[in-house]
Amino acid sequence: MKQRARGDGGDGRSEKGTGKSPGKKRWRNQKRMGGKGFSLEAFANAKSGASGYNPALIKKQREFYKNAKFIKKYKTTEKQQNLTSDHIPTASYDKNADETENLQVQSNKKKKKTLSLREEYEKKRAEDEKARIEREAIIQAKKEERAKAETRRKAQKEKMFKKTRSGQPVMKYRIEHLLEGLIESSQK
Repeated sequence: MKQRARGDGGDGRSEKGTGKSPGKKRWRNQKRMGGKGFSLEAFANAKSGASGYNPALIKKQREFYKNAKFIKKYKTTEKQQNLTSDHIPTASYDKNADETENLQVQSNKKKKKTLSLREEYEKKRAEDEKARIEREAIIQAKKEERAKAETRRKAQKEKMFKKTRSGQPVMKYRIEHLLEGLIESSQK
């Protein structure tokens, strides 16, 4: 800031009256703010610097680790299946015989797998069918209950709204209704 020959900043006020020079004010402001601060260019460069946070990269890494976990699990199960599968040792040293036996063993495995898969599929289908039938039975029972309750309420409503010739309500049905309610509450 340039110092002016006169003590006023153009608005008629003078800094001489405060007892503080302009340099001292600047120094106090810098001290309060924690230093001189960045230039505009340095500030812009500092802001545009690469930070460690990149959501796309984080998502990609997470997916990579997830896939690696699945692959490891698959390989371990594959090893366990190979170790537990029945290997038939052959006494012959003929290569052709070994190859044919290996093919037969592999075809047997495939047949067993397809049979077991089919059995599993049939079993699951039967369970689903059984569950569906049970659900339908429950729904049907609820519908019947609702229908019975609806007819009972309609009959009750007719009785409750019956009138005599003179237009007075018939009290016989209303008293019966109250008594039924009392009996039910005492039984519970």
